[in-house]
Amino acid sequence: MKTAYTEEQKYIRAKKNVEKVKEFYINFIAYLVVIPFLIFINLKFSPEFQWFWFPMIGWGIGLAFHALGAFNHNLLFGKDWEDRKIKEFIEKDKN
Repeated sequence: MKTAYTEEQKYIRAKKNVEKVKEFYINFIAYLVVIPFLIFINLKFSPEFQWFWFPMIGWGIGLAFHALGAFNHNLLFGKDWEDRKIKEFIEKDKN
């Protein structure tokens, strides 16, 4: 069962999705700038211990989850979970 959205609701949802994608790209660009800088700092001043792997992997995992959320790939709840739950609560309120 598909939900019939008004044009205003479609616009609001699209704008919200664009904001999520924009925030992901900002995060991704920051990753691409900061991680090489950390690698440089690490290898220049303490090459005997390569600590740059920790922020690179940690931030990379966070970035991967951010991408999944930004591009609507919800592994935990599945596709359209939010819409189904909203409909469920509306139906419960009607009864």
